[in-house]
Amino acid sequence: MTALPEDRYARLDFNSPLSDERAALLIAEAEPTGGERVVDLGCGWGELLLRTVTAAPGATGDGVDTSPYALERGRRNATARGLADRVTFHEAEAASWTGTGYDLAICIGSSHAWPTGTDEALAALREAVVHGGRVIFGEAYWEQPPSTEALDGLGAEPDDFGTLADLVDRASAARFRPLLISTASRDEWETFESRYAGGVERWLLANPDHADAADIRTVVASHRDGWLRGYRDTLGLAYLVLVAV
Repeated sequence: MTALPEDRYARLDFNSPLSDERAALLIAEAEPTGGERVVDLGCGWGELLLRTVTAAPGATGDGVDTSPYALERGRRNATARGLADRVTFHEAEAASWTGTGYDLAICIGSSHAWPTGTDEALAALREAVVHGGRVIFGEAYWEQPPSTEALDGLGAEPDDFGTLADLVDRASAARFRPLLISTASRDEWETFESRYAGGVERWLLANPDHADAADIRTVVASHRDGWLRGYRDTLGLAYLVLVAV
């Protein structure tokens, strides 16, 4: 399949349906006060990690991801914000990270990095943080039973996700207690999906004669159609703030 250009991320602050206001809420509910060790597994360019470290004087962070583009963007942003000596980005698989003793762990939309998904990701996060440590966990769930169109738009199966209540139960089974249960709003989803596709459309405007332009136009149109006619208002994204017990 033709790969979409990295420009699809250019207009996104976060690679998920997450607003500035909700990001601030998640950080506030995780209650960093200063000096924490933070890890973001599947960090992308680590925007939430950088904001968390900024909010906590003396805190340090590790960002773990496999995308060279995202990691380089994260390093540039860290340097621009004076955080290069406090945040380190690592090119590695999230599931392979063995660091422990963190006060706060972040994992947003990256449970797929673990072979069995959500439960294995939660178990890994529990091992990564100290007793009483916090976790900011972002995971998909079904807002309503998915239609065939929704499943086709996502390339998913009905049992890939459960309900929001199921997700909270799974977090509890992994030895966490919920401090905050929050879900992406329709506006956050629309901003995310529109700006994602819009980044590609801007690239196409700037590169109309590119050899892959026609194929890329088809791919982004298919993605947009899968959202608008498929999983819109069916796929949800939960943001949980958890405490390890």
